[in-house]
Amino acid sequence: MRLDEALRGSIRERLAAWPLQRIAHGEHRHAAVAVALCEEGTGAALAGVRAPATWSTDAALLLTRRGAGLARHAGQWALPGGRVDEGETAVEAALRELQEEVGLQLTRDDVLGELDDYATRSGFLISPVVVWAGEARGLVPQDGEVASIHRIPVDEFMRTDAPMLEPSDAGEHPVLRMPVGQGWIAAPTAAVLYQFREVCIAGRATRVAHFDQPPFARR
Repeated sequence: MRLDEALRGSIRERLAAWPLQRIAHGEHRHAAVAVALCEEGTGAALAGVRAPATWSTDAALLLTRRGAGLARHAGQWALPGGRVDEGETAVEAALRELQEEVGLQLTRDDVLGELDDYATRSGFLISPVVVWAGEARGLVPQDGEVASIHRIPVDEFMRTDAPMLEPSDAGEHPVLRMPVGQGWIAAPTAAVLYQFREVCIAGRATRVAHFDQPPFARR
């Protein structure tokens, strides 16, 4: 899948038409994440995901591995993001966190739209913001916060074995995971990725807020 103007226009149109589902903050801390579309570049650097021979302009998403020394969710897969500060919107927070965590500076003009809120068991309400990052060269992981940055091809999230669902030990709704290479990514990140796949790429009306997280992601 090429990262081109046709894809950009298609995603913008689908998000503009999407009936966004918001969740009241309540006692949850509001956070925002950036679903950043970029060129695949030199690849994802993951077992089971092909590495291009040269710089690839195929469409990819920027994901990170959180730092091993973090107090919460250490080492887990994540989309660039963090807490929404007082007076900020979700869009402003997502753009700020994208610059802080991976060194990528974008503007409101690069925002394509937003996906549904997702309330986590660890006490956060996540608002995903879809952005167009283009080449996204010269990325730099934030010291202590980000262990590594990965450009995962969008095609990898379109696999027929995705999503992976299994019974939850804590509720009626299944735990959701998304396979990547020889491994997988768990909700809440996986829930955002799945809805991006369904709404933005496949054009299917799919809600994800009900999917559960595995126990390790609830802390």
